[in-house]
Amino acid sequence: MDFKTQVAGAAGLPGVATDALLVLVAGTAQPDGLETELANVLAAAVKAGDFTFKAGHTLYAHKVPGVKAARLVFAAVGDASPKAIRKAMGLALVYLKTGGAKTLSVTLAGGQWTAAQAEALVAAVADGTYVYRETKPSAPPACKLAAVSLLCGKADVTVLGAALKRAQAIAEGTALARECANRPGNHCTPTFLAEQARKLGKEHGLKVEVFDRKACEKLGMGSFLAVAQGSDEPLQFIVARYEGAAKTAAPVVLVGKGITFDTGGISIKPSAEMDEMKFDMGGAASVLGTLKAVAAMKAKVNLVCIIPACENMPSGRAVKPGDVVTSMSGQTIEVLNTDAEGRLILCDALTYAERFKPAVVVDIATLTGACVIALGHHRSGLFSPDDELAGELLAAGEAAMDPAWRMPLDEEYDEGLKSNFADMGNIGSRAGGAITAAKFLQRFTGKLRWAHLDIAGTAWKSGQAKNATGRPVPLLTHFVLFRAS
Repeated sequence: MDFKTQVAGAAGLPGVATDALLVLVAGTAQPDGLETELANVLAAAVKAGDFTFKAGHTLYAHKVPGVKAARLVFAAVGDASPKAIRKAMGLALVYLKTGGAKTLSVTLAGGQWTAAQAEALVAAVADGTYVYRETKPSAPPACKLAAVSLLCGKADVTVLGAALKRAQAIAEGTALARECANRPGNHCTPTFLAEQARKLGKEHGLKVEVFDRKACEKLGMGSFLAVAQGSDEPLQFIVARYEGAAKTAAPVVLVGKGITFDTGGISIKPSAEMDEMKFDMGGAASVLGTLKAVAAMKAKVNLVCIIPACENMPSGRAVKPGDVVTSMSGQTIEVLNTDAEGRLILCDALTYAERFKPAVVVDIATLTGACVIALGHHRSGLFSPDDELAGELLAAGEAAMDPAWRMPLDEEYDEGLKSNFADMGNIGSRAGGAITAAKFLQRFTGKLRWAHLDIAGTAWKSGQAKNATGRPVPLLTHFVLFRAS
């Protein structure tokens, strides 16, 4: 879908040549300055009780006399915050996404567009028109909407145009993450993720390396190998590099958990909702999506994306509870629960990341159900011993409407990882499980500036709305762009 700015012209809003005109109405009363044709429709609806200025209320009118657009929609946005804009856009799209409209023009009455609002508009349209269809031929027809214009004054064209361009890149990256995560486990295999990385490499001139089992054995990735050994699907250790800054500039490194299906291994999960474990590569998907967005914008930053990808399966070869494995760092791990596998593949990836001498490292993983209990499905869990880095990530999340919440990393939580037979166990007690998982990863970060995002509650939705969300691509992209600046 194409997004652009547009100046209304001398004829005003009634004269805009578009299939659909959406008027976002800010404030608590009818705004001044609306052309008579529009003002009369709105006033009549308010008088009849069909529209109020409460955020979320919408009104549809067809072929209004004097208005060139065949479809006219009003949507109240209250204080016109980016969050309110996004919600109102989603509601307004209900009238438009299944109809015949191919072009949409959007104006903000009673307010002034900001870059953040423009980004919210794009995010809402992208989310509202996304339909997964790769393995579902019976999916609804694709939305006919192909172009969205943001109506603004001449003075705002440059700033808002740049915001739309950035938002569109983020939306396309988010869509890639959703497409990867929504695919079933027999389609989205570790090999599939490697293919996606190579495809991005060809499209954007990236350096992409994919290591097989022998290469990982040579590197000493005993922890990653242990998780992969129970599956017939070959593991893939994916490294993709975008170089947009000077070679001397230290890169940002993103590490994404790529468990393409998680049965729990020998510590097998209950069967209920196990199908959702195809989403356990949400971290890897978000890293690929962020890479796509950053490369598309040609950001002046060096970015390294690392994805350890494999399945976690039970078999005669699978790692067993009580087994001790040696990580790439040389530290030994007693595998007390094979379903705590994400940290076992991430720890070797974090050790591998050291060779890039990164400015910062952020790992992203659907790591613990405990994080879902702690934070629900609105905010991702953020862990970092670095206050400045944590602050940057939190700010990026707020700016992107993809929020996180900082969790503790007190040294007392480390006590739960003690083992009588190895340097550490891979789990602690049930209490504070998301924190002990982060403490486990912290043992492999050395002197790295490191943060961990637990996205188990935000990477997908369950129930009738079951679907990948593509989060935290918006947060990560904002973060990397901030680093570029």
